[in-house]
Amino acid sequence: MTTIGTWNLENLFSPGSPFGPTDATTFARKISLLASTIAAADLDVLAVEEVGDPAAFDALIDALGDGWTGVLSTHFDVDHAIRVGFLSRLTIEETTEHTAIPAALQSTPTSDDGTPLTTMGRGALRIRVTVGGHPLDLLVGHLKSKLLSFPGRVPGTTSFSPRDEAQRARFAAYALNRRAAEAVAMRGVADDLLDGEGATRLLAVLGDLNDEVRAATTQMLQGPPGSEIGTRGEKSPDKGDAWRLLNLAPLIPEERRFSRIFEGRAELIDHIFVSTALRAHVTDVDTVTGATALPSITPDAAARKEAPVSDHAMVVATLDL
Repeated sequence: MTTIGTWNLENLFSPGSPFGPTDATTFARKISLLASTIAAADLDVLAVEEVGDPAAFDALIDALGDGWTGVLSTHFDVDHAIRVGFLSRLTIEETTEHTAIPAALQSTPTSDDGTPLTTMGRGALRIRVTVGGHPLDLLVGHLKSKLLSFPGRVPGTTSFSPRDEAQRARFAAYALNRRAAEAVAMRGVADDLLDGEGATRLLAVLGDLNDEVRAATTQMLQGPPGSEIGTRGEKSPDKGDAWRLLNLAPLIPEERRFSRIFEGRAELIDHIFVSTALRAHVTDVDTVTGATALPSITPDAAARKEAPVSDHAMVVATLDL
């Protein structure tokens, strides 16, 4: 059996950094709680998001103990240096980074200044491991957040409050445009990995997609429609199986089918998609929150700077490989 998962670690920064806790004690507690949750889930490979710096990542690997290794993306937004990565007890045999936005979408409006969108904000990272004698590719991404920020009145600063409702609506559209372009970029990487062989190739696409199952940006990752889990066509092979990615969300028990609570509303924004071949090996899917219940968060990200637990649940899938 092999267990894979995805988890937004929520601003895993070393103490004293702009987005991290102010003291080493709070940081050490967060590392301990993250490590204990990962260990309890008995994971083999975990995709992670919001890793703030390599030193914090190394501290988590050390806390996990012998047998664990990790790899981080080197691509991030300089204004908020969070990265994607993988923690693994399996040997990581290959690693590739992916950042480019498709040329046709680089003119997508994503800011008032009209700067072309050429790269994903946090990039995507692909690794290959071997499970049950078969190569398994895993691709992690972290798409643009729905939480909005706006240019501050002082040049070079940021505000979480818009100047007016026209600005709020405009920047919501910019964020949606960016998230959609990043979803298309990830879908393109998946296309290259599948290469029309999804009925035999093992691929998982994981990460914080910052939107729910039925959102258009999430749906973009699926590829050909028609045989989604829970639909009438699920058990019927078709030509789309060569390219399709299946969202495992419907397999999560309904009472735990959420990964974040935003202003009191539970939502599933962290996802695992699998190729047709890998779907045949999925035996169980669930969310994991650790020793404490998920907090309800607000748009004020700075309010959780000292929080010792993540505001996301882990999404975990077990494979009979």
